[in-house]
Amino acid sequence: MHELEQEKRVYERSEHNISRDNISPNALKVLYRLKNAGFSAYLVGGGVRDLILGHSPKDFDVTTNATPDEVRKLFRNCRLIGRRFRLAHVHFGAEIIEVATFRGQHSGDQGDDGQIVDGMIVRDNVYGSLDEDAWRRDFSVNSLYYNINDFSVEDHVGGMDDLKNQQLRILGDAEQRYREDPVRMLRAVRFAAKLGFDIEQTTEAPIFELGSLLEGVPPARLFEEVLKLFLAGNSVRTLELLRHYHLLPYIFPQTEVSLKDDETGKNLEFIKRALNNTDERVQQGKSVTPAFIFSVFLWEPVRALKAKYLERGISDSQTLTAAAEAVMAGQNRRVSIPRRFHTPMRDIWQLQDRFIKRAPKRSYRLLKHPRFRAGYDFLLLRADVGDVDEELAEWWTGFYEADDTGKEELVNQLSAGRRKPKRRRPAKSA
Repeated sequence: MHELEQEKRVYERSEHNISRDNISPNALKVLYRLKNAGFSAYLVGGGVRDLILGHSPKDFDVTTNATPDEVRKLFRNCRLIGRRFRLAHVHFGAEIIEVATFRGQHSGDQGDDGQIVDGMIVRDNVYGSLDEDAWRRDFSVNSLYYNINDFSVEDHVGGMDDLKNQQLRILGDAEQRYREDPVRMLRAVRFAAKLGFDIEQTTEAPIFELGSLLEGVPPARLFEEVLKLFLAGNSVRTLELLRHYHLLPYIFPQTEVSLKDDETGKNLEFIKRALNNTDERVQQGKSVTPAFIFSVFLWEPVRALKAKYLERGISDSQTLTAAAEAVMAGQNRRVSIPRRFHTPMRDIWQLQDRFIKRAPKRSYRLLKHPRFRAGYDFLLLRADVGDVDEELAEWWTGFYEADDTGKEELVNQLSAGRRKPKRRRPAKSA
């Protein structure tokens, strides 16, 4: 049976567990205003999926038959964004409700509205019906529609069954869909890690072979995808899946090399411990800076390059800075790290040497460093995997947590340990 001929299933309000009490009030405002203006309006995507699974969605997306310009006329707080994929963003303070027009079937020859180059969709503003929109989405579990008109859920693609079976299935021919947008391979990994689902066999098979397609994705777009991969609270599992599907070399190529050269497994353990800590912070609602994640992934490449620079006779004071710049430049060719994160990353790395060189005045100055806590956390992770002496980490923990008297005692111990014993003068002969 052709995909678009598949019979849709409508789940009435009594047949599903979605309640408006669990939907963002701002998303409801958007849905109702579109409905009252005579347009179709549906909640769609991850928000519907998560509500059915009993989770609390972070974002709520809306889809409609209204064009972006028609949406903008309805909402004064609306901004149109994107050229490749035209969207309306309706702003409610810090919350943004994303509104997309139903997408139609893509032939690639619709002029400026739809363009395909070498199989990859580079412009996607071809509008269509809800049926067409359902099959244009990436995975079946993301193609469920909550209808604000009668509170039913429409399933055109078998997404409900896949939710029950905890299965991630791409819509259409998997290889073609990945070629249209290679980021879908990363999304498959992200959803599998987040939901704990298995990736259906025909969906996963091409991923092993098509990782190189990610080289054609703009580095700035990949940065946003990396944040979604590693700041969602499931980063350890995400890393394992990226390595399993041979995708890590196309995101962190230098890291992949360092992991292959790591005979002890210490580097992989260091990264996993850092990601595990990140997952715990995310799950506790604490903030995580991307600079810390990138500094963890690129630490071993920076250190290896620094060692090579030292062998070439470059001064010790210059090697780390030079290595950091070179490694970050190499990383930017694949995943573009915004410049605002460069300084924090360098600071975290440079602090590692400064922690070793303990001295009374220097230790007090280090405590006031704006990146001390991030650098200190980094040091503790290194100590956990035996990369630095445990005594060093314990000393800094004691110094960081001690009151003024305790700090003074610790630095006095440093001074006593470094004080050279006095040499005795030889006795004068009679």
